[in-house]
Amino acid sequence: MNINRVVLTGNLTADPDLRALSSGTSVARLRLAVNTRRKSSSGQWEEKPNYFNVTVWGAQADNCAQYLSKGRPVAIDGRLEWREYTTQDGQTRQTVEVIAETVQFLASREPTGNGPSNASRPASARSDTGDFEIAPSATGSIEDDIPF
Repeated sequence: MNINRVVLTGNLTADPDLRALSSGTSVARLRLAVNTRRKSSSGQWEEKPNYFNVTVWGAQADNCAQYLSKGRPVAIDGRLEWREYTTQDGQTRQTVEVIAETVQFLASREPTGNGPSNASRPASARSDTGDFEIAPSATGSIEDDIPF
């Protein structure tokens, strides 16, 4: 059995590039920068960026184009895909890219006051804490409602 799995977290280096195929399927291209720490020849720790091309398909591509922008942190879960193509001048090129299965928006680039902001997240990504609030009981005591 073969395993082809990639998990990356980093920042977008540009706004998503959204296109539509003739079939109507959306495809977005993302460029992701992921820092790696390593020791330099002088023995000091330094960060070196690695850049990855990411392809996102379908409705998720539409969401990325609508809600993401340059600098936003994201987590990508997907697989690697190798492909070969011919340039306009006839040269054959090869590339490895990440095909995203899920894209998670990690934080807002908007300045936050005293707490996290959900302003730039899609409505479906907002947390609904209503299920976790304590419902008032008729007697006023929570312990009376516990069956054990």
